[in-house]
Amino acid sequence: MKLIDSQYLFTHQHFANRDEALTALASALTQGGRVKDSYQKAIFDREAIFPTGLPTGKIGVAIPHADSQHVNQSTIAVATLNHPVTFQNMGDPDSTVDVSIIIMLAIAEPKGQITMLQKLMSIVQNQEHLDQLLHYDQISALQTDLEQTFAGIQLA
Repeated sequence: MKLIDSQYLFTHQHFANRDEALTALASALTQGGRVKDSYQKAIFDREAIFPTGLPTGKIGVAIPHADSQHVNQSTIAVATLNHPVTFQNMGDPDSTVDVSIIIMLAIAEPKGQITMLQKLMSIVQNQEHLDQLLHYDQISALQTDLEQTFAGIQLA
């Protein structure tokens, strides 16, 4: 199985709020067997303590994730949104970020999360790339981009 799977990529989505978006992505991963049943609760629990919204400029990004004990197979789920939803700011939980791209990490290797977060930080700092991700109409194009972006990353 691959880290990037079209089954977990969603373009031009509409969610009423953050919770609906997190539930949709976590449910897809659970239904696909990539994560344990405990994953969705772990995502919400972690989000309450350590928010994942990143104020990356014009296009806000969130990187929700849970501990590896809730993951069966390392996978990245991505949703691009037609209209942003509000997340708490990772660096300042008292403020919010309007998020248009959600990159949900399900990483089975405990140390792998650090590697992935480091790679993601380089991506989210590139507004041009974020704009490109946001405007893909075809899931196959988004998948190709993400596969190239994460090429060389080895996770369990």
